[in-house]
Amino acid sequence: MKIININDENFKQEFDELLNRGKMDIEGVSKIVGDLLKEIKDSGNEAIKSQIARFDRWEPKADSDLEVSKEEMKEAFDALDSNLRDALQLAFDRIKAYHEKLMPKSWMDKDETGSILGQRVTAVDRAGLYIPGGKAAYPSSLLMNAIPAIVAGVKEIVVCTPSPDNELNSLLLAACHLCGLNKVYKIGGASAIGAMAYGTETIPKVDVITGPGNIFVATAKKLVYGDVNIDMIAGPSEIGVIADESARVDYLSMDLLSQAEHDEMASSILITDSKELANSVAQKIEEDLKTLSREEIARKSIEERGCIIITDTIDQACDLMNQIAPEHLELVTKEPFETMENIKHAGAIFLGEYTPEPIGDYIAGPNHTLPTGGTAKFYSPLSVEHFLKKSSIISMSQDGVKAIGKECAMIAEVEGLTAHQRSVLIRLDDR
Repeated sequence: MKIININDENFKQEFDELLNRGKMDIEGVSKIVGDLLKEIKDSGNEAIKSQIARFDRWEPKADSDLEVSKEEMKEAFDALDSNLRDALQLAFDRIKAYHEKLMPKSWMDKDETGSILGQRVTAVDRAGLYIPGGKAAYPSSLLMNAIPAIVAGVKEIVVCTPSPDNELNSLLLAACHLCGLNKVYKIGGASAIGAMAYGTETIPKVDVITGPGNIFVATAKKLVYGDVNIDMIAGPSEIGVIADESARVDYLSMDLLSQAEHDEMASSILITDSKELANSVAQKIEEDLKTLSREEIARKSIEERGCIIITDTIDQACDLMNQIAPEHLELVTKEPFETMENIKHAGAIFLGEYTPEPIGDYIAGPNHTLPTGGTAKFYSPLSVEHFLKKSSIISMSQDGVKAIGKECAMIAEVEGLTAHQRSVLIRLDDR
């Protein structure tokens, strides 16, 4: 694993490469994705079935072939090992409890004139969840996207997931049953995004689309934004770790590899003020790589996109990590809560040596759908907020409009909007 020092002559060039880690060639695939979306917009189910045949290697004959039945989902859930079923239920309960705490409330305040100002919070009518995978699908992604929508009060939830060779992951189906979902469709990639954004004869048009995916999914989400809302444009997974000499080498090695094994494009970055720790972690990673079931994927990630940075101080480490703005950030220092005071940008922050990033992927409670590629500077984790909308409430009393009406009319006048001005003034003259 590459090691660089903040005092190296070429450090800025090396660090700038890290800052560009999340760049995706969206422009390069926009034409392909745009054509797929147009087909769906023009031809609905026929385009969907044709695209499934092209990309997933099976041909739906009837529209009903696109749907997963409630019976299939229930059978998958019933067939689970009881311990695994209990684990999924525990994850469901913890994720639900956490997101319930995030729910904003409607409110109204009355002032001394009797005027009322407030906010009304309501759920979108229909949400679309994209769950990547097929045979390698992750039930945790379904839970993390469905539960916030359920907590927000969304009445209709649509799920799309790819089904290569017309096969679906049974754990994903079991998770759908656990969440009480009944609109699940065997459609993946940009096709799924188009189907949910525009609607077809079988798939309902949704109001918001959430969920991670590859560059074709990310591009499709960007192109349909405006027709529907989206959560974020997510890229490859990543982890940043800030550690001092107190950190355990074996913990750090496995935590960094936990992201590297996702895919070759994942990034694992350790920043430390200890040269000895940096060298020991690099050596341990090389040893641990040989033990992984996905060694080839993890090794390519570590060699091409992994990095250890040595700084003079932990404050410097925090400054660099704020520029990186990682999806996941572990703080493994003597006083992690103090270290956190210097952190401004991160999707999720994991504090202390007993808080590995994977605990957040599955069961801690906070959402694992997080901003990547530095977008944590302006994006937030997926939450109930993505499935809600807010309406301002304004109710003016007669005394209330008289108290501020002249000033309102004055501003309208200088903007040259006569009807705006008069609509207020006529109420001031009302007897």
